[in-house]
Amino acid sequence: MGWLFLCFSVSNLILTLVASIITAFIAPAAAGSGIPEVKAYLNGVDAPGIFSFRTLFVKIIGSITAVSSSLLVGKAGPMVHTGACVAALLGQGGSKRFKLTWRWLRFFKNDRDRRDLVTCGSAAGIAAAFRAPVGGVLFALEEMASWWRSALLWRSFFTTAVVAIVLRALIDFCLSGKCGLFGKGGLIMFDVYSESVTYHLIDVLPVLTLGAIGGILGSLYNFLLDKVLRIYNRINEKGVVYKILLACAISIFTSCLLFGLPWLASCQPCPSDASEACPTMGQSGNFKKFQCPPGQYNDLASLIFNTNDESVTNLFSKNTNFEFQYSSILIFFVTCYFLSIISYGIVAPAGLFIPAIVTGASYGRFVGMLVGPHSNLDQGLYAVLGAASFLGGSMRMTVSLCVIILELTNNLLLLPLIMLVLLVSKTVADAFNSSIYDLIMNAKGFPYLETHTEPYMRQLTVGDVVRGPLQVFQGIEKVGNIVHVLSTTRHNGFPVIDEPPLSESPVLYGLILRAHVIELLKKKAFVPTPVPTGTDALKLFYAGDFLKRGSGNGDKIEDLHFTEEEMEMFLDLHPFTNASPYTVVETMSLAKALILFREVGLRHLMVTPKISGRSPVVGILTRHDFMPEHILDLHPMLARSRWKRLRIRAPRLFKLF
Repeated sequence: MGWLFLCFSVSNLILTLVASIITAFIAPAAAGSGIPEVKAYLNGVDAPGIFSFRTLFVKIIGSITAVSSSLLVGKAGPMVHTGACVAALLGQGGSKRFKLTWRWLRFFKNDRDRRDLVTCGSAAGIAAAFRAPVGGVLFALEEMASWWRSALLWRSFFTTAVVAIVLRALIDFCLSGKCGLFGKGGLIMFDVYSESVTYHLIDVLPVLTLGAIGGILGSLYNFLLDKVLRIYNRINEKGVVYKILLACAISIFTSCLLFGLPWLASCQPCPSDASEACPTMGQSGNFKKFQCPPGQYNDLASLIFNTNDESVTNLFSKNTNFEFQYSSILIFFVTCYFLSIISYGIVAPAGLFIPAIVTGASYGRFVGMLVGPHSNLDQGLYAVLGAASFLGGSMRMTVSLCVIILELTNNLLLLPLIMLVLLVSKTVADAFNSSIYDLIMNAKGFPYLETHTEPYMRQLTVGDVVRGPLQVFQGIEKVGNIVHVLSTTRHNGFPVIDEPPLSESPVLYGLILRAHVIELLKKKAFVPTPVPTGTDALKLFYAGDFLKRGSGNGDKIEDLHFTEEEMEMFLDLHPFTNASPYTVVETMSLAKALILFREVGLRHLMVTPKISGRSPVVGILTRHDFMPEHILDLHPMLARSRWKRLRIRAPRLFKLF
């Protein structure tokens, strides 16, 4: 038995080491689920390296090794990130670094098309993970995309339809026996309720209770995970060695726990009507022998020493009311609950969807066993509803989760109960904290713009939050001044102002982006005297010079070098400036400005003065200026009044947390 434990723990440790090492040294952006990063990108936050070819490679290899290492992590989140990476690489024409480029794909090399492709890629990831094409479309609509339009609906639907066809072909190919061991599991197919399901009005009360408790468990899960992630971040900030050591420590602890827990469960006699051999001792099977005598099996080992997919299938299965003991299900639930919390956050690709399904299914199964003969519902159905309640309590999705679970279970008769459970669990959980992905984005520092505005924003104007110093360019600017501004700031947009003699009075001509200015400097489109060049300067450039850059690092001002003579020359910015930027007056309500900023998908919003005679531009609003932390830091009195309102609305929240 000692040799078996050694093989089990060492193999898990090696797989964890592979996942953590390639993630830490090759693509740190591949760590975690990837859904928060993709969701933040679709909201307008372009984090560096999240869609690079290296991230895609590490995401695929790392998720395979991490899931295989017995860590309680899932593959759905990494598959969403993988689909988004493939879509983003296609949107930028491929990878120049690896000589994989296609000229015809440059048509999509702009912000809107790339964002649409990433949305379709995230829908494809969910469709492939759960064999749920419609659920994938709704997942992208409900959870991922911040901007949606009708054209995106049929494009994502077409994408998931292709995924469903390809996945169906692969399933048929593997079921024919041509995949070897790879055809055993790995593809989630929970067709556990093909026959009719009957329920009565008396069953509604335990279902409502199941949803309410699932909401509480889900909100507590989010709270604990947020605390653990903040602790992990402090450890990971110390260096790569600490990241890998943390992953190894979690792997060793998980191996010891999983190998030791089945000893707490007693052996069960094999059911007489078992559909497969009992007990089983091979790679697959639902009746693990472990250390039981002939003719008996260990129900806890059957859940632990199986893939997550097979464990969920066991919990969802019908007419298995006597295969599991109360203690085994309770131990498995507590183990999954806390292992999924401490396993997420290590430097390896790891998802939360599958662990949440496993945890919720074990919780629902336990409730079904407690209700027992007092309900008309099968214990397997309680497991399905428990998974729905825990997902709704932690992820706060409703429509997409409902459709995904229906496509997993392949039974439309479950629709009313699943809808009820999801609504109750989400409502209860919303009283305590935000969804799990919002908390992760907040922990990572992503400035995510919510769909709603805070009440205190109606009391402020844009002039109350915009801050300087404001860096501006003249319409015809000296090269030395441009280089100095770009070298001393990290702004991505600069107002362009015309002053006499180019205009009768100072006026705002437009906005120019940092990347475009660097492109002008790189081509050295200079003139010796400060005179307008007109459209002749456009002849030096191609349209592709100003296309959106890919996921690699763009040109930097530090990489450009100029002579003293060139620094005294001039650059006419007029032909390359956006002469019609979005502008608001400084007295506009901050809440209205946020709605405009988010709905249009802006990166910069110019603020002009209310009274003429002042500078033609007061400042530039960026995403940072709309963050509650920034606003409440400038106006601390609003923070105190907001705290009082929260205490009045949710006093129990502060007593609990």
